[in-house]
Amino acid sequence: MNEFKILVVEDEKNISDLVVQYLLRENYQTFVAYDGEEALEIFNKTTIHLIILDLMLPKLSGEEVCVRIRAKSDVPIIMLTAKAHEYDKIEGLDIGADDYVTKPFSPRELMGRVKALLRRSYRMSDPLAQKLIFQGGDLEVDINKMLVKKKGITVPLTVNEFKVLTSLLANPGQVLSRDQLIQAALGHDYDGYDRTIDTYIKNIRQKIEDNSKEPKYIITVYGAGYKFGGM
Repeated sequence: MNEFKILVVEDEKNISDLVVQYLLRENYQTFVAYDGEEALEIFNKTTIHLIILDLMLPKLSGEEVCVRIRAKSDVPIIMLTAKAHEYDKIEGLDIGADDYVTKPFSPRELMGRVKALLRRSYRMSDPLAQKLIFQGGDLEVDINKMLVKKKGITVPLTVNEFKVLTSLLANPGQVLSRDQLIQAALGHDYDGYDRTIDTYIKNIRQKIEDNSKEPKYIITVYGAGYKFGGM
């Protein structure tokens, strides 16, 4: 199964079924929401790497869903809609969409756009990109060797601290809640307190930040969680 998780937000079941069918062919993990409120609920509970978002939705419009997600995350968003006028596309891009596909659409073209947007957004997912360098070499992370360097000096991260850091790196710009970080870094079987994540974050900051009280790599989004800000 592909590591990427994609949320399809579409109230017309025949269309959502078609999109999911093509996504599954590419081995993407898929989630489906049939209205705007359900979309936000899924997004807040699950690590999502890309959203295919219809605009004309029950309960909460696609535009409002996009605005709310953009307030806390840079997750890639493809708008899928029957609104084909140029000003509709401009409005969609203005509120934070990364791409815009109009109905009727070619499923193959949509898959091409999904792949292209994932490549642009998650370059570190390339198997070759196992050594990551940030801020001109200020911070280096070697995924395979589980090695972190600050200004060329190795910093001793515990296994769990390294897992938390790389979970944030795998979702650049996206805010992850404590529960999402536990799921991504420590697994479903972890039975500790969610506040343990705060301790890991504090320890990581002390090791990789110039000033742990004014971090530039691990950013706190108050009331939501944490995100990696060093890209």
